[in-house]
Amino acid sequence: MTMDVTIRRITGPELIDVLPGLARLRIEIFAGWPYLYEGDLLYGSNYLREFSRAPDAVVVAALDNENLVGAATASPMRSQSETFRRPFEERGMDTSRLFYFGESVLFPEYRGRKIGHAFFDHREAQARSCGATAAVFAAVVRPETHPHKPEGYMPLDAFWMRRGYRPIETLTTQLSWPERTDGVSTVKTMQYWRRDL
Repeated sequence: MTMDVTIRRITGPELIDVLPGLARLRIEIFAGWPYLYEGDLLYGSNYLREFSRAPDAVVVAALDNENLVGAATASPMRSQSETFRRPFEERGMDTSRLFYFGESVLFPEYRGRKIGHAFFDHREAQARSCGATAAVFAAVVRPETHPHKPEGYMPLDAFWMRRGYRPIETLTTQLSWPERTDGVSTVKTMQYWRRDL
C-alpha cells in the first residue's frame, strides 16, 4: 500500500483483465511531453495483447479504489520485437538474461507518492525471479530546443540514476509514431538505460 493507492503485481491470465484500462491510460499519459503521442486505441490494444502473451510478462498496477491510475510493464527482452532486440544483438550482447521495462505511466495527481519507486521495485523483483541479470529500458531523446517542451520540465534522468540505471553509451533504437501536434509520424531516437540486478 502506498498512501491511498494499492500496488499490485499482475502476471499470467490475469493480465487480460487490466489491458483495456492500460491501453486508455497509455494514450492519455503519452499525449504529454516528451512523447506527444497521438494515440490509437486499436493499435495500443493489439500491442498490449501481444505483450501479455510473453512468458513472465508483468504489469504493476496502481489502483485507487479499483480504478487504474498508473501502471508499469516488463517482460523478457527475448520476447521483444526485433526493433528493441537488434541493437543488443548487433553488439553481441546476450539478450536471454535481460528484462525489458516498457511503459511506466501515472496520472499527474498521483505523482510524488513513491509509486514510481514501487513500479521499479516490483519489475526488478519479477526480473530477478525469472533469472535476469540486468534490466533495461528505452527513453525518447528530445532536443533541448524542441518547441513543445514545457517550461520548467524536469526530465526523469536523476530519478533513474538514483535507482542505479545508467544510459548505455551509443546504444539506441529508432521508433516512429504520430504526434498529436500535427498527426505526422516521424522517427524518434530512443536511448537505452541499464541496471545490473
